[in-house]
Amino acid sequence: MSPKVTAGMLLAAILLTGLLFQLANHLPWLKIPNEQTSPHQIHLYRHATAEIITMPLEEYLVGVVAAEMPASFPLEALKAQAVAARTYTLRRIQLNPPHFTHPGANICDDTRYSQAWISKQQMKARWGPVDYQQYYYKIKRAVTATQAQVLTYNNELINAVYHASCGGITENSGQVWQIDKPYLQSRPCPYCADPRRVQSVSYSLEEISARLQTNLKALPAATGSNSQIIKIKEKTCTGRPRVILIGNKIMPATVFREKMSLRSTRFTYQLADQQIIFTTTGHGHGVGMCQYGAKGLAKQQKNYWQILSHYYPGTQLKKQVKSSHWLCFQNTGY
Repeated sequence: MSPKVTAGMLLAAILLTGLLFQLANHLPWLKIPNEQTSPHQIHLYRHATAEIITMPLEEYLVGVVAAEMPASFPLEALKAQAVAARTYTLRRIQLNPPHFTHPGANICDDTRYSQAWISKQQMKARWGPVDYQQYYYKIKRAVTATQAQVLTYNNELINAVYHASCGGITENSGQVWQIDKPYLQSRPCPYCADPRRVQSVSYSLEEISARLQTNLKALPAATGSNSQIIKIKEKTCTGRPRVILIGNKIMPATVFREKMSLRSTRFTYQLADQQIIFTTTGHGHGVGMCQYGAKGLAKQQKNYWQILSHYYPGTQLKKQVKSSHWLCFQNTGY
């Protein structure tokens, strides 16, 4: 090969590389993320297949963020989600090293006990082959940009819980789980714009009775009033039902929500034709970071640390030091 040809090929390669970097600046999803990952391994129990799979922590987080937050959300919101998910994961493993239900696993993908997680194959099925490339590398970038970063309070990992949408104001943890945390206090959320913020669902008295193992039809309701069917015994500081009396049963609103498959405990109700119509606002338990609120804050040009500090007040953003010990931190500068 002649020197002229060699020089020409080298020049073309340099120009192409420069073009790709320029494109990456304008199209962030083209950026190739740093492949450096945490040395810590996640042993994930998958309920659908009853298997345990092992992967690096940072790789696991890509699957969590993809499952827990819409990939179309702004990058800063996805970064906030990545930090919250990483913190939540490490704290769960710290508190419960061997998973008590699934020997050999230290985390699972059941949202009742942990966080959701999806594989690359599930991402392709969810987004389609065209959007997969864009969304996968966008989420990968969010995880890599926040690599090893966690939230702490008094130098301890926080319980970085989150939910889909709060409906305008988040809830105190002590009003939901009876465990009050200074960093999980009610916060205003003016940019929560869930397109399905308000939803209604109706159940017959027979179905409610079956779900709650009571007999609502035996109660006097001939007048059309629901006052004899459901009574709010206590409310939270944000006005959500906290303790309810339904029929002859008193129960926490969180338990009632789970049994009735309601989107949130922020609900109202009305009796009509032997049915109760529940109208819910928001989606989830309402504690910690509101994901739709995070999206709204990102659209207001807030970065991921500003988002996190809003929903987890008093916390510090720290970075794990590479160590055999999971809980060695250093300051990040935020």
